[in-house]
Amino acid sequence: MNKAGGRLQGRIALITGASRGIGAAVARRYAQEGAHIIAVARTVGALEELDDDILHLTGQSATLVPMDITDAEKIDQMGALINQRFGRLDILVGNAGILGILSPLGHIDPKIWDQVIAVNLTANWRLLRAMDPLLHSSDAGRAIFVTSTVGAEARAYWGAYAVSKAALEMMTRTYAKEIATTAIRVNLVNPGGTRTQMRSQAMPGEDPNTLPSPEDRASVFVDLALPSCTANGQLFTA
Repeated sequence: MNKAGGRLQGRIALITGASRGIGAAVARRYAQEGAHIIAVARTVGALEELDDDILHLTGQSATLVPMDITDAEKIDQMGALINQRFGRLDILVGNAGILGILSPLGHIDPKIWDQVIAVNLTANWRLLRAMDPLLHSSDAGRAIFVTSTVGAEARAYWGAYAVSKAALEMMTRTYAKEIATTAIRVNLVNPGGTRTQMRSQAMPGEDPNTLPSPEDRASVFVDLALPSCTANGQLFTA
């Protein structure tokens, strides 16, 4: 059951890419710490499985939002509905992302490039744009975006994914400067190699059992979501 007086008791937390991997692990951990979860993902069945997990762990249901985060109008509608129901958002976790394809830059199909940028960068900007007023309505709004080592260290063949993460980091740091004098704090998490579907796609020959699980990466997300967190515009490794 969720902890009475848990560290996130009563907080409202929105998590994208919440149906599996790191997003699902963070959602379960936040719920156990007392937060109400707004879980966003494309797959209805996987969201329902997450909801079952959260109900079993805490006795409380999550709010499920099945949607494609590249649908900007739906993001804006979601913001309006959150405002109507809760009047604020305490925690925003921009976790959803896609790898695209590992390939020389000159060989990437433009449609794949556009899709990776749309999901990993533009959707997070639209999300931040829609949720910014709700974060301001919180007494301690916290935003966390998931990045990667290749966002800061150029690596051959990582193409659109690396570019999208580098841009996401700059977007996050820009927002950090803009909200520095407010109660909001925003930071980045690089989870490192983790036993996820995306990792197996990028490293098909790797033994996943040698990697930490998504649950092993959740603690830093809790620390950065706390009202007491003072870090802003920083990059943390899980």
